[in-house]
Amino acid sequence: MSTDKRPLIAGNWKMNGTGAALAEISRLRNLVADSGAARADILICPPATLLHRASETASGSAIAVGGQDCHAAASGAHTGDISAQMLTDAGATHVIVGHSERRTDHGETSADVRAKADVALGAGLIPVICVGETEAEREAGSANRVVADQFASSLPDYGDGTEIIIAYEPVWAIGTGKTPTIADIADMHAHIRQLLVERFGEAGAAARILYGGSVKPSNAEEILSVPNVDGALVGGASLKADDFFAIVAAS
Repeated sequence: MSTDKRPLIAGNWKMNGTGAALAEISRLRNLVADSGAARADILICPPATLLHRASETASGSAIAVGGQDCHAAASGAHTGDISAQMLTDAGATHVIVGHSERRTDHGETSADVRAKADVALGAGLIPVICVGETEAEREAGSANRVVADQFASSLPDYGDGTEIIIAYEPVWAIGTGKTPTIADIADMHAHIRQLLVERFGEAGAAARILYGGSVKPSNAEEILSVPNVDGALVGGASLKADDFFAIVAAS
């Protein structure tokens, strides 16, 4: 973890959870309160159906809530979609954009991701912009190029870099139990840091880069100790408060 930044531990619940899952946020809130001052910023991104209730459950605590996606338009005839302003209205402070599952399952391009990041900023949300390579791309030796291309095309058109968070998620490590080596994580995060500094200067040096890809209590401390890893984007391990809090405590 970078020593000059407060880490962010973000939980992406994906398409999991009904009202009963709000008990996990209550449990997490109690765990954080009992531990004293939180050692990291904490973000939970539940499904949209739970967002407002999650915000109410977390109100007054150190836990922020965010959306998992937003539409690039502010409003309009987009059945089933959710605008950035709607997320803000429901209590969100952040939104994930460009997650590999959106890029793969919904064919989202980096241009789509950039448009979503733009509208998120306009609505007062902090976009968590995801980049990452597939296993085939890594094996071909093109991981750095793929991530650089996604970075260049996915970042918003305006801003100085202080309003965004980058999440590096090797696609082949998401939900598979596989993780890159610590050296691989360090190399990619250093690469992304260089890209941030080249684009934003000092603000790029201060921007947070999260690691996402099968983060769990057993490997969190080692991963979070890597230079330029400023937190984690956690999937399955964020669904249970005790597991998620163990990752927070490891930061």
